[in-house]
Formats: sequence, structure tokens, C-alpha cells
Amino acid sequence: MRIAGQDGERQKYALTSDEDDNDFWGPAYEAEGLFTPLPDEKGARRVRLTGLLPQGGLLKSVGHVGSRRALAGNAWINLLDGDGVTMGSYFVGQVTVVDVEPSARGAGLVDVTVTLWCEDALPGADAAWDLIRAGQLDHTGTWHDLASEDRRAWLSVALWSRGYRQQGRPDAPTGQVFTIDGQFIVDEDSFYCAIGEAINGPGGYFGWNLDALDDCLIGGWGASTPFTLLWGSSAQARARLAERVPVGDRDVSLFDLLLEIFEGRGVSVVLR
Repeated sequence: MRIAGQDGERQKYALTSDEDDNDFWGPAYEAEGLFTPLPDEKGARRVRLTGLLPQGGLLKSVGHVGSRRALAGNAWINLLDGDGVTMGSYFVGQVTVVDVEPSARGAGLVDVTVTLWCEDALPGADAAWDLIRAGQLDHTGTWHDLASEDRRAWLSVALWSRGYRQQGRPDAPTGQVFTIDGQFIVDEDSFYCAIGEAINGPGGYFGWNLDALDDCLIGGWGASTPFTLLWGSSAQARARLAERVPVGDRDVSLFDLLLEIFEGRGVSVVLR
């Protein structure tokens, strides 16, 4: 159920039980605190769901703050576009209602504060989700000016939004030529931003660690090998990707290891 607020704003989130797909917990305008740093390495988050219309299993817990029945259970929190279509989802564990108050968003709505466990909603990721929701992730290079800590969040959104943004688009056929610009590659994460964009367009995903990159090269992630990768400003990238990585009984630079991974999967890399 989608409700337009007094200012025409629509809900950005919806919750559904992890145990029963038909147990819909309701839509909310905001999920304040979802994209904040964890209180510790694996701590619970405190999230305020504003303008919530509680339903199903969550509704049963709303009236039992402070008791065992305030624990609603595990759920999925879906991120919605302007039409109410799910762009991506995060698993949230042990959702527990800790506070309920009337919402200024509209009659019959409440602001519900919950505690929950979620390691995948990285700080800063909400900015990338907002770009997708607004249809503004439509040109290359948006990630160039991100701080190093925000590039990881960008990659996470590229991964979790892939199904929504690709809409079942098949892999590019073999023999394609893709181009990345080494002047914007300053660390490992920025390399993944660049290769994801080169193959799958703005905000595209093509791995966010070495194992994931290798998996993507097997197929099903936007490109079919063999293909050619033109790597511009490669000398700059080589100097910045000089970190030594252990491989068996030897260690190589990250740059050289990337070349080995590409070669092993049938990708011809042309350094420029």
C-alpha cells in the first residue's frame, strides 16, 4: 500500500517478514539510522521508521513495547523507487519495537523505533540509493569525487541494486571492447567502481573484491569472455595499485594480480 504524504512525498521503504513472504509489515517514509555506522563491529542498529503504517507481524509487536512480544522477528527492508517498486533489499534480524509515537506524516501513521541487526547497510549508501530513486544515476563518473570510505558503500549499492537496474538485460556478447581510465583509479575499490561502470554503465557492478571479480568473469554479470579491456593511464594505476598480495607461495602487486585474473579468464588487457 502506497500513501502520498501531505507534501506529495512517497514512502521509501517497506518491510516484509523473512519467514513468510505474505506477511507484509508495512511501508515507511524514512528509516532514520539505517545507514549510520554500527555501534561496534557487529552491533545492533537503532532505526526510526517514520510515517509507518504497521501491518502483519509488526503490528502485533507495536502494542507490546517492553515485553517479549515486542520482538517481531527477522525481516527484509525493501528500498522503493518513486513508483513503489523494490530497488533492492537488506536482511534485518531480530527486529524489536522499542518506541511508538504518533507521526506528523499523517493520520493513522506512527513513528516506530526498532532495534535490528544489519551489517549490509553501509554508511553513505543512502546517497547512492537516492540517486537511483530519482533517476539521476544516468551519467558516468559520479563516483570520481567520492571519499575512500564512500566508495565501498557505492559498490554495495551497485551490487544490491543490480537486478533492479539491469532488468534482466543479457550479457554483452563476446568480443566487446570496454575502456577504463586509470587516472581515477586510486585504490582497489575505485578499480571496481571503474570496471563496473565500464561494463554495466553508471553505477554498474562487476565485482567488489578479487573473488567477486573472478566470479563475474565466468559470466552472468554483464560481459561474456573473451573481451578486450583498454586500460588508459595504466602507469598511474599501476603505481597506485602497488599493494603486495599473497598468492600461494609468492606475492605480487595488486595491479599484476588483476592482470593475471583477466588473462586467466580470457580477457585481453591493452595497457595505455
